[in-house]
Amino acid sequence: MTFLYTLDIDTTEDILLLLARNLRKRRLEKGLSRDALSEISKVPAATITKFETKHTISLASFVALTKALGYTQSLKELLAQPQFNSMSELDVIHKNKNRKRGGRL
Repeated sequence: MTFLYTLDIDTTEDILLLLARNLRKRRLEKGLSRDALSEISKVPAATITKFETKHTISLASFVALTKALGYTQSLKELLAQPQFNSMSELDVIHKNKNRKRGGRL
C-alpha cells in the first residue's frame, strides 16, 4: 500500500509551537506589542497571547495575523505546489489534478 504523504517525526504540537515562536519573532522584529498587532489585525490580544503561549488559534485568526505582519504571499504559497516522493506518485498527481472529489482507499 502506498501512502499519499510521508510521516515524519514532527508532531502537530511541534509544528504549532514552531509557528507560534515564528509569529512572535516576526512581531517583535517589527517592534509590535500584542496590543498593537491586535489593533492592526483585528485579532484580540488575548488570542495572540493564547497562541504564543498555548499554541492554539483558529485558522482565520492565524491568517489575519500573518497578513498584518506582511506574510500574505508566503501563506498563499503554502500547499500551492504538489509534493511527491516518487515518479509514480507524480503520475497519480497529474492524473488527478482536475478531480473535484476524492476517491476511496
